[in-house]
Amino acid sequence: MLNEILLLIGITLMYSTPLVFGALGGVISERSGVINIGIEGMMTVGAFTAAAVSYFTGNPWLGLLAAGAAGGLISLLHAIASVTFKADQTISGIAINLIGPGFALFFCRMLFDKATMTLPGKTLPKLFDEKIFGDSAMKNLNVDITVVLGLIAATAMWFFLYKTKWGLHVRAVGEHPAAADTLGINVSRTRYLCVIVSGILAGFGGASMTLAIISQFTPTAISGQGFIAMAAVIFGKWTPFGAYGACMLFGFAQALTVVLGGGNFAVPSQILAMLPYVLTIVVLILFVGRSVAPKADGEPYEKGVR
Repeated sequence: MLNEILLLIGITLMYSTPLVFGALGGVISERSGVINIGIEGMMTVGAFTAAAVSYFTGNPWLGLLAAGAAGGLISLLHAIASVTFKADQTISGIAINLIGPGFALFFCRMLFDKATMTLPGKTLPKLFDEKIFGDSAMKNLNVDITVVLGLIAATAMWFFLYKTKWGLHVRAVGEHPAAADTLGINVSRTRYLCVIVSGILAGFGGASMTLAIISQFTPTAISGQGFIAMAAVIFGKWTPFGAYGACMLFGFAQALTVVLGGGNFAVPSQILAMLPYVLTIVVLILFVGRSVAPKADGEPYEKGVR
């Protein structure tokens, strides 16, 4: 029984980590007043970049860093469209979701002559390595270092948003950019930085999928994970730890599909595969009306216009 419980916890932590990074990216972006629907596309670019760089260098840490850089670079497009040109942020995010997978698939076919690639070398280190723990029950907690990095990122973002003056500036820009502007806060620069950080975190989320969970890149490596992360932002009421807890819930749903699917339960695989997405819809129906987004979320700011 203990082995099964530890296995379920391990799978929950493993599958929730990509969501955690994506959701934290959504939190920081929307706290500054920019809706980032493009988390899915940024995660896909990060997933491919991490796999490709790790493949050619043999170093998964370089792959992780490169994924963050790639996510930040593509998020810059969203920032330019949303902040500088004041385009519709939802449409811009949807465009990123189309560009990201297209970019990843194009370069995957160009570099590897096919739409998929498998990592032959090392992946990110595990926290409970079988070589260390042997046949003990702890080996069932087969989670990698990104689980810890996700928790550190959530803690750091909470501290930044609620315990520093820069975090106060971000929240002020997301709630009332005109008032923040009168206090000397550069609204455009703040939003630019938050959107770029959002992309970096989303890139890390994609990397944690290809470097730790599936050890390969496929066109479906990030299939809906970005949208589930956005649901976690809403469920978590735009707070780092709230989003983190929501991701754990969605990760638990994914873990159930793995555990039940591999057991002797008479549950159709199609129903199990639907579980995380059905839970996402249920959460949005029950909680979206009760969660209050930052007041200026999704509204372009024009200096001098109140």
